[in-house]
Amino acid sequence: MKMESRGEVGKAVGLLICGTLVYYHCAYRNSTILSLVSDVLIVLLCSLAILGLLFRQMNISVPVDPLEWQISQDTANSIFAWLANTIGATESVLRVAATGQDKRLFFKVVVSLYILSALGRLVSGMTIAYAGLCFFCLCMFAENLQTIQTCCSLFQRQRNDSAAEDDNL
Repeated sequence: MKMESRGEVGKAVGLLICGTLVYYHCAYRNSTILSLVSDVLIVLLCSLAILGLLFRQMNISVPVDPLEWQISQDTANSIFAWLANTIGATESVLRVAATGQDKRLFFKVVVSLYILSALGRLVSGMTIAYAGLCFFCLCMFAENLQTIQTCCSLFQRQRNDSAAEDDNL
């Protein structure tokens, strides 16, 4: 259980670092996502080329299996199914709201879109996305903190129970 929480904290930290780099590149430097992707690919290509030359000079053979870099068909299907379900649900909600039959839903959609529009005028989209990423990582940290506290309290309880048994003997 403790190793799982370490893995989740590691994922949150990695996600926060990657998000910070994307935010810096896109918002602070005013670059596009396409520029970011091309920069990352250039760095990876150059790094792999340098490592390949270095390994060739040292006579180290590194087997590269391209099959290890692929995702399974099930994973690809589940990703696209999730994406299709999300888009379909959004389209369905907007269609129902546009008919005006459900007045509460209509007003919720109008208010949500108005808030997003106002927020988009005040702050860039990358800033909003980065704030959402930070909030998501904080939620992951909070969940793991509760898990760690639960494990520690169980360990403390077991230790206190065993100490009480030793005193009774």
